[in-house]
Amino acid sequence: MPTALVTGSAGFIGFHLCRLLLDEGWRVIGVDNHNDYYDPALKAAREAQLTARPGFRAIRGGVEDQGLLTATFAEEAPEIVIHLAAQAGVRYSIENPRAYVQANLLGTFELLEAARAHPPRHMLLASTSSVFGANTEMPYRETDKADTPMSFYAATKKSNEAMAHSYANLFGLPITMFRFFTVYGPWGRPDMAPALFTDAITEGRPIRVFNNGDMKRDFTYVTDLVRAIRLLVDAVPGTAPAVQGDSLSPVAPYRVVNIGNGQPVQLMDFIAAIERATGLEAIRRFEPMQPGDVPATWADTALLQQLTGYKPQTRLEDGIAAYVDWFLGYHGRGAAAQVKAAG
Repeated sequence: MPTALVTGSAGFIGFHLCRLLLDEGWRVIGVDNHNDYYDPALKAAREAQLTARPGFRAIRGGVEDQGLLTATFAEEAPEIVIHLAAQAGVRYSIENPRAYVQANLLGTFELLEAARAHPPRHMLLASTSSVFGANTEMPYRETDKADTPMSFYAATKKSNEAMAHSYANLFGLPITMFRFFTVYGPWGRPDMAPALFTDAITEGRPIRVFNNGDMKRDFTYVTDLVRAIRLLVDAVPGTAPAVQGDSLSPVAPYRVVNIGNGQPVQLMDFIAAIERATGLEAIRRFEPMQPGDVPATWADTALLQQLTGYKPQTRLEDGIAAYVDWFLGYHGRGAAAQVKAAG
């Protein structure tokens, strides 16, 4: 069986990716520290599903812990490395920027040093659409400049891209950076809009609608995202000529790829989809734009399609219905929501 090392394996995306790899017969080594940025019980519940599967090994620790990843690479010799561990959240990066230095900068450095000592066949590292920052021309293309980050979170992820390119150039490490666009779905983080909105709507509390609702996001369903990551595993930079619109570096086996739905959705339409899925009406509290946020995101996914033949395509209505169904079941609110909807 091929071996993959996945950092952030108990996180939202890491959990779904590990499940997909296990379904395909991979041996998966998961590294996660279960930090308390949000409820560690949710991370433990995700990991419990993974450890119940043959072929999965969980390692508890932070990617920034000196030597942890180097020792793990030496012991497990992973062929593929997918780096998802990070301190996430735009607004939290204003409150606690040091956490982003530790997890995102130092953690990625530790990963790159481990790969330098024990090179895998391909490394795929998570970046974010937030790196596009103040860019206004859309859809965002991988070859667009991304030099105006609006948050410290975005700055650390853009730094990760630069760090990875340097290691790809210096040590010949094949690296793909993939930029997420507003991922949602079952087992999602409780600090993200789907959870915050569903929680408030089912409890009869107001939801906070930023920029007075004038926002667009390229909502990407999590199973579409992890399928795209899995397909990119086989698109190793430097093993084939550049394709049309490629971001392949001219000096290193390094590439950046957008993974998004390619279809921006108005925030008010997103809220309406949750209302339909719950059968309840939201109480809206309109607020101004938050520091570090941007009014819109929209991915050009042509490069992803060129490299893999794949295009994320889950309809928002279907994805939200699946998310709300999971949320109500996980939190034991199904019956309560039905009573409110009928009432």
